[in-house]
Amino acid sequence: MSGLAQVLAQRGCRVSGSDQQPSATLDRLAERGVEIHLGHQEANLPADVDCLVVSAAVGTGNPELIAARRRGLTIRKYAEMLGELSGEIPTFAVAGTHGKSTTSGWLTYTIKSAGLDPSYVIGAGVHQLSSGSGSDSSSGSGSGSGAGADPLLIVEACEFDRSFLNLHPVAAAILNIERDHLDYYSGLDEIVRTFGRFAHQIHPDGLLVANADDDNVAEALAGYAGKCEFFSVEGKARWQAGDLVFEKGCGVFDLIYQGNKLGRLKLTLPGRHNVANALAVAALARHAGLNDQQICSGLENFTGVARRMTLKGHVAEVVVLDDYAHHPTEIKVTLEAIRARFEPRRLWCIFQPHQHSRTRFLLQEFARSFGCADIILLPDIYFVRDSEASRREINAAMLAEVIVAQGGQAHYLGGFEQIIDYLGQTVNAGDVVVTMGAGDVWKIADELVSRLGRDR
Repeated sequence: MSGLAQVLAQRGCRVSGSDQQPSATLDRLAERGVEIHLGHQEANLPADVDCLVVSAAVGTGNPELIAARRRGLTIRKYAEMLGELSGEIPTFAVAGTHGKSTTSGWLTYTIKSAGLDPSYVIGAGVHQLSSGSGSDSSSGSGSGSGAGADPLLIVEACEFDRSFLNLHPVAAAILNIERDHLDYYSGLDEIVRTFGRFAHQIHPDGLLVANADDDNVAEALAGYAGKCEFFSVEGKARWQAGDLVFEKGCGVFDLIYQGNKLGRLKLTLPGRHNVANALAVAALARHAGLNDQQICSGLENFTGVARRMTLKGHVAEVVVLDDYAHHPTEIKVTLEAIRARFEPRRLWCIFQPHQHSRTRFLLQEFARSFGCADIILLPDIYFVRDSEASRREINAAMLAEVIVAQGGQAHYLGGFEQIIDYLGQTVNAGDVVVTMGAGDVWKIADELVSRLGRDR
């Protein structure tokens, strides 16, 4: 929402909005002329407002939403308004169950590094895109949005609530497809069909970039007649990672396009999944008009987005990281990448489950995803979008029990303070600690770094 507000404001719209708590994000918007209100109340709506834009988190009982309906105002979901923008500006959209923020941020950085000035709305801060203004520690430093001078918009295309079906991109990527958002979708079949519909949203003369290593992507694209360029880490495709090796967990490979080597790259981002993301960026960047050298430079020099294996501190010979992973596959590949990159004596994972419904639907998958962690600590589940009935059906202690039953070492400790105390007394030199989840678990990483610095 903040990214959309910024782009609209910089395009000349008068924008106001409200949020529950003050933050550096709101401060940045205020600096750009956005009228900010704390708390939600009818008086926040200007008398001459044309349209109310609401996020998926806004409930039907919100007083501003109720007032807007009573006044007969135009009401748009965030995704609908983003879709309207994509109808006005040529848009590159990045979709997939995993990797959307990293890939869309990487693409934006690569294109800006080549001298172009796109607009962008992505779901995480990117330090290398920072305009120098303040940052919000909850999302990390850097900018997740900006309004550029060139006619190009780069967006992260989310499948929840079928949001991405509002977009009309001239180019798009589908990185992968898995079961998720099962509080909204009936199952994998419906998810696959919806991604197939997203592919058909692409302009007839546009480009789809798709993962040839993902069977669900292949199923979604069955019968797709538009222009499509596949990428593959595992086998043959138009875009390939040739002679791939890993150094300290980071991919080193030949960037291959249609059998031709464009350059040999060494990524700064660890993990095989980021090699796949890099191939998707290369394909989209080439479609945007970048040459081989510009593409290779952007791929090699990108350092990542906020809350993706972000180093929070290296104190008393303990490495503290933070990561946004909140799906079993994301947890698995991130822990594998951390182990390869840092070679820890012990790898601690403090995982805050995100949503009771997701935890219940994917319980066994979650339990199996922590194989690379030596010790897992669990606070309470982050409560968002769930009903009270769903909240009663599952808790973090139950997840800990299933992890232990599958051979892992997991402890449910409930509150953040208990976890910080436990870590402060137990971690030793050579350990790596990663806080993980889509909620506010990053606060544990910040406090742990501070406490280790005081106590040791």
